[in-house]
Amino acid sequence: MHYHLLLTDHCNLCCTYCRGKAFLPDTAPAGPDLDLDWDLPPELEVDLSRLYAFLARDSCPVLTFYGGEPLLRTDLIREIMAHAPVERFLIHTNGLLLERVDPDLLLRFSTILVSLDGPRDLTDRYRGRGTYDAVMRGLRRLRTLGFRGEVIARMTVAEETDIEDAVLHLAEHPAHPFTSLHWQLDANFSGDYRRRDFARWAETSYTPGIRRLVARWVEEMGEYGRVLRWYPFLDTTEDLLRERPSMLRCGSGHANYSILTDGSLTPCPLMVGMRAHYVGHITTSDPGTLPQVPIGGECTGCNLLAFCGGRCLYASILRPWPEEARRTVCATVQGLHDALAGALPQIRGLMAEGRIRMEDFAHEKYNGCEIIP
Repeated sequence: MHYHLLLTDHCNLCCTYCRGKAFLPDTAPAGPDLDLDWDLPPELEVDLSRLYAFLARDSCPVLTFYGGEPLLRTDLIREIMAHAPVERFLIHTNGLLLERVDPDLLLRFSTILVSLDGPRDLTDRYRGRGTYDAVMRGLRRLRTLGFRGEVIARMTVAEETDIEDAVLHLAEHPAHPFTSLHWQLDANFSGDYRRRDFARWAETSYTPGIRRLVARWVEEMGEYGRVLRWYPFLDTTEDLLRERPSMLRCGSGHANYSILTDGSLTPCPLMVGMRAHYVGHITTSDPGTLPQVPIGGECTGCNLLAFCGGRCLYASILRPWPEEARRTVCATVQGLHDALAGALPQIRGLMAEGRIRMEDFAHEKYNGCEIIP
């Protein structure tokens, strides 16, 4: 099982699509009837021996450090890495502190997911002036240290994003520090739809950009015999080729659970403090019997369910956007599916020629990438 461990609620950034929204007066809460746990501690306060005992009951636990910004608590990271019965550690970080972390700690991670949204001006617009350069310095240091794990650019995209330009900037940067890319739409996470221009942008900019990126992705296979690790394409295309349906692709609620700062367990790291959706506690739960949390609502009758798995458990349960707005998000998933499905004959042809192999699509599941943007 994969687990997100929330080390701290504190963060050293205030990104417009994340904490920045909390300061906008016309952004409604994500759900009207949330029973929020206001006593949840802002820092991890569990007895670590009990955390280790819980993880030890899992035959193959994978732990992802999460926040807030987890690198604000390198003391906890060092302690847990030294004693937790876990073979592989991952981390979600905004990257600002990569320059300062001790090399021995950094080199122990199997995967580092770093938030970066594309070119300098776009990243700094979303996340604060100077963020892009600071993150890139940390990533260059990571390469200099000889890090051999996976480094994933974790992009958030919204109306100011040209998805093609943003992806290609990171993929083709002359000092390209990433092995992989993933992007997630800032959509249906909070009650902000009425002040957004999301529908027009999705139809006229984002979905056409996805079609062009799929064409570029397949061109790389034909010209260079390589399958670029662009997760929204990689994971889904592997299953399309194998004709294999998928559950929720991020794993939330069936293969990926979150451990909150008091030891409570949720099916998704976004469900911090949402008591009605807790599924257990590290002191009383067994990893092998954690309840699965199914996708419900209109997703159950959708012809895209086997492809996208429901996209987002949090959004499916809380439904922060109205129905017509949710349909615009589903239209982006349809666009992704159609672009990839249309490319399958060409991809199969390249496989028949021996230019690429099925093994080229292999990757770690549930590694912090939602897969479906």
